[in-house]
Amino acid sequence: MYEIARRTLTLRTEPPREVVAAIGMPYAEAGGDWSCPYRIDGLAGWEHERKATGAESMQAVELAMAMVRAALAGSHESREGLLASEEEPGGRRPCTVYTSWDRYHNIAYISMKHEIVAGEAARQVVADGVVLDFGGGGELLGVELSDAETLMPAQMRL
Repeated sequence: MYEIARRTLTLRTEPPREVVAAIGMPYAEAGGDWSCPYRIDGLAGWEHERKATGAESMQAVELAMAMVRAALAGSHESREGLLASEEEPGGRRPCTVYTSWDRYHNIAYISMKHEIVAGEAARQVVADGVVLDFGGGGELLGVELSDAETLMPAQMRL
């Protein structure tokens, strides 16, 4: 796999180990779709190359990145607080959010993970056309916007 992007994280174990996530160069499949290889070394069960396939090369790369982020965030190591990455200056760290926008009803949902299971939201806070869904541990699961065209940033309305 010819890598186009790589991130190294630290697994807080004794001794500490590295977890390396890599995204490869997208390529055209025989049927016209595009695939983008990815690999995560250092997490149990991920030590082989996988691929994400989309209608065009950019979609394949986006899907591969989403799969890597989801695999890292959903891993046992991450849930146990053992997976760490270097934070950017000021304590900031990029994260993926998922958006769905129903233009007909002008409602959008912005979530912090790919799928939220029914009943997962333990608490909701409603204010000015915005609903915040919180999980049982107090973590923000997602935000529902009832006037998405006004409240959702234009960059997220693609």
